[in-house]
Amino acid sequence: MVLFLGMRAMTTVDPQQPVVILGGFLITAEAYAPMAMWLKLHGVRDVLVVPMTRLDWLLTIWGFGWRRVLDRVDDMVKQLQNKSHNGKVTLIGHSSGGVMLRLYLSDEPFQGRVYAGSTRCDRLITLGSPHQAVRATPLRAMVDSRLPGCHEPAVDYVAIAGMLDLLSDHASAFSRRSAQSSYQRASDSKCCTGDGLVPVESALLKGARFLIQDNTAHGGFFGDIWYASTPRLEAWWNFVVNGDPSHD
Repeated sequence: MVLFLGMRAMTTVDPQQPVVILGGFLITAEAYAPMAMWLKLHGVRDVLVVPMTRLDWLLTIWGFGWRRVLDRVDDMVKQLQNKSHNGKVTLIGHSSGGVMLRLYLSDEPFQGRVYAGSTRCDRLITLGSPHQAVRATPLRAMVDSRLPGCHEPAVDYVAIAGMLDLLSDHASAFSRRSAQSSYQRASDSKCCTGDGLVPVESALLKGARFLIQDNTAHGGFFGDIWYASTPRLEAWWNFVVNGDPSHD
């Protein structure tokens, strides 16, 4: 089941323009290969997944680690601009990747660089990203403080959130043990719902178009169906492109 909660008018974006995918913390690039293949089969001209090792992710505890990642994003975006009819690229960020891409879009200086990604990218899709959190990591908190909500007016921001029933067969044993404490770290409340790691209220970037998907886990470690599972991917991509999710 897909729950559509809408918001904000769509911005006209070429659905076939190239895509760069930045994954989530400690998740390596191969986890996103099926998503990249699905997008190519459904009309996207080219898709690149930012190569990340677990060590790369561990280094993102520090600012220089973020810069290493965003430098890779920048290289890939500039590479794909040549394959885009309008010179624009779509960004997809899962989990922490979605927060980092908000910084990439900005012309705010960071670690001696100004990325100004909004001059090259006109859509950001975030999947279960912890945008707002009571106890965010220092760098995530910096992004939300300096670049609140949909900071770049020319960019179509789309936030996808998941709701996972912890008592259902879709939830992993790990989610059942850890979800409520994870939600409390983000929202200061155990009485909320989320994808097994990120509560819905945290994943819905303020001011963005948004979609909440039922029976959807944060990743494969949290449940058997997550944002990159074909039924969920098909639904949120249809929502992104057409403003109307399909239902499974």
